Amino acid sequence: MFPGSFDPAHIGHLDIISQASSLFDEVIVAVMHNPEKPSGMFGITQRVEMLKAATTEFKNVSIIAAAGLAVDAAKKSKVDCFVKSVRNAADLDVEVQMAHTNAAVGAIQTILLIPKPANAFISSRYVRDIATYGGDVSALVPSVVKIAIAKVQK
Repeated sequence: MFPGSFDPAHIGHLDIISQASSLFDEVIVAVMHNPEKPSGMFGITQRVEMLKAATTEFKNVSIIAAAGLAVDAAKKSKVDCFVKSVRNAADLDVEVQMAHTNAAVGAIQTILLIPKPANAFISSRYVRDIATYGGDVSALVPSVVKIAIAKVQK
């Protein structure tokens, strides 16, 4: 399971989904609400639909919405492993602590994947910031997300 808020999904997320898809027989992308992050650009249902459209090439990937704790979503989906992305040292610190916590409370292992260097700087927060001020995010997001952002910018 690759849990995250994906608000909005960007090509760095697709990079990790692609890597996970090549490593595992099945990958579930769990679109979740993170109360520590601002409300964002899109509702969960819209994020799920955009990710479904952006991942059609991956036959072993499914997209779901999940509420609450990621470990509970994993148990419900009968998943015993998380895939997470690490772009830099700050991400590593956060993800290692989260991995230990998830292992302690949910017996979930975590696999950390590193995005391609061309995608390592991309974050949903910066995509939202650029889009909020009318900037061009087309190099950072899949086309379905670019179209949805253009509708929000109007």
